[in-house]
Amino acid sequence: MAVAEREMAVRGGMALRRSRLWHGQLHGRVSSVGVTRRFSDAAASSQATPITISVEEPEADGLQSKISADALTPREIFEQLEEHIIGQSKAKRAVSIALRNRYRRHALPEDFKDEVNPKNILMIGPTGCGKTEIARRLAKLADAPFVKVEATKFTEVGFHGVDVDVMVRDLVDVSIAQVKQRKRKEVQKAVDEAVENTILTALMGKDVGDRSTWKTLLRSGQLDNQKIEIDVPENAGKSQTAGKRMDNFQEIVFQISNANGKPRTSKQKMSISDARHILLESEVEKHTSSEAVTKEAITAAENDGIIFVDEIDKICTPSNYRHGSDASSEGVQRDMLPIIEGCTVSTKHGNVSTNHMLFIASGAFHSVKPSDLMPELQGRLPVRVQLQGLTEKDLLKILTGPKCSLTKQYTELMATEGVQLIFEQEALKKIAAVSAEVNTTVENIGARRLHTLMERILEDVSYVAGDSEGELGPGTEYTVTAKMVEEKTKDLLANVDMSKFVL
Repeated sequence: MAVAEREMAVRGGMALRRSRLWHGQLHGRVSSVGVTRRFSDAAASSQATPITISVEEPEADGLQSKISADALTPREIFEQLEEHIIGQSKAKRAVSIALRNRYRRHALPEDFKDEVNPKNILMIGPTGCGKTEIARRLAKLADAPFVKVEATKFTEVGFHGVDVDVMVRDLVDVSIAQVKQRKRKEVQKAVDEAVENTILTALMGKDVGDRSTWKTLLRSGQLDNQKIEIDVPENAGKSQTAGKRMDNFQEIVFQISNANGKPRTSKQKMSISDARHILLESEVEKHTSSEAVTKEAITAAENDGIIFVDEIDKICTPSNYRHGSDASSEGVQRDMLPIIEGCTVSTKHGNVSTNHMLFIASGAFHSVKPSDLMPELQGRLPVRVQLQGLTEKDLLKILTGPKCSLTKQYTELMATEGVQLIFEQEALKKIAAVSAEVNTTVENIGARRLHTLMERILEDVSYVAGDSEGELGPGTEYTVTAKMVEEKTKDLLANVDMSKFVL
C-alpha cells in the first residue's frame, strides 16, 4: 500500500511539472530545468527516498538574424550608392533590396535555397540619368562577378553575329579573374619569396650561401636592369591577349599539346624587371589549383553573378509596327527568355546554370513602351523602376556632391600641371542651369551634358596648362567665373528668331 501511494505521488508530481512546463512554454519562458522532489511514506517517514526527475526541454529557436554581421543592410547599401549617384531613390532602393536578398538566400537551408529565385529588375529612364552607374556600383559593393552587355550587339541564333550565350561566358571569365586575384592575395607572401629565390639563383647560382646583401639590392630595385636567363612557358602572355577569343580548333590543339605533362618551356634571357612578371604568373599557377579556381568561380557566377543588359528597348518594336524578320529584334528577345528564366549554358570551363543570376535590364524607351516587349520577357523582369530625368538641382549636386565629382576631377587634373583650378559657386550654378536648359530644348542626354559643357569651358586652360611659355605656369591660379561660363556657352543658348515663321 505504501509503494502504491509512492507511485501515485511521483505520477502526480510529474503531471504537475508537465503542466507548469507547458504553461512556461506558452509564455516564452523555456529553459532546461532539473527538478528534485522528496516524497516520503507516512508509514516510513524516517527512510525518505529522494527521486530526481530531469526534464530536457527544447530551446526556443527565436527569430534571430542568420546573416553575417558584415553583410550590408539595404539602408547601408542605399547610403553607399548615395555617395556616388545623385537622385533616383526608387532605383537605389530596388537594387539595395535585390542585393540584400542575395545574403538572405545564402542563409536559407540547402533544401530551400534552390527554390528562391532572384527578382530581375527593369530600369526605365532617359539616357544619362544613372542606370548603368547604379548597376556597376552595386556589383562593386557586393564584390560579385559583373558584366555589362549591349542588347544591340546580339543577333538571333543562325545569323552571323554574337549569340546571347556570350553574356554568360563573359560572366564566367570575369568570375575566374576575380577568384584568381583573391587567391593570389592569399599566397602573395609565398609567391614573392619563391620568385625572389628563383631570380637570385639565376643571378648568383645555387651554391652561394649568404644572399642577404643581394636580397636588399633586389628589393630596392637596383638590379632591375640586370639580365638573367629563365625558363619561359610557351603560353606566357596569352592571358594578356585573351581579348580576342581563340577558335575552338585552336583551343583543342592547345589543350592536347599540354595534356601529357608539363607545358613546354624555352630558355630566354631578359631583364629582372621583365622576368619578375613571368615568374609571378608561373608561381601563382603552382600555388593555386586551376580546377579549384574554376569550380569556385562557376559557383560565384551562378549564385552571385549580375548581368546588366543595356539598351534593351533597341531590340523592341512598337506593337502597331510590324515588318519582316529582323535578326536583332524579337529573335534576340526569344533567345533571352530561357537565359533569364534559368537554363544551363555550355562554356569552355563547364556547364553554368543561370537560375540564380540577377539580370538588370535598362532602356530609355523613348519610341517604344515596356509593354511592347514580349509578354514572356516582361514576366521575367518583375521589378520595374522608373528613373526620372535630372533637374537643375540634381545637376548642381552632380558637379560637387559625389566623391569623384566632375569639378574634383578637373581640379586634380590641373593640379598635375601645377595649376590651381577654382570654381566660383555662381559659375557652378550657371553650368547646371545651362545644362538643364539645353537638355530641355535640344536633346536630353542627362548628366553627360555636363561633360560637354566642362570641356568647352576649360578648353583654354587645358591647352595652355603646362606650357612653359604660356601664362599658366606652375603655381598659378585659374578661376572659372559665371561670366566666363556665359561667354563659352552663349552659342548653345542662342534663341531662334521665331518671327520669320509667323504668317
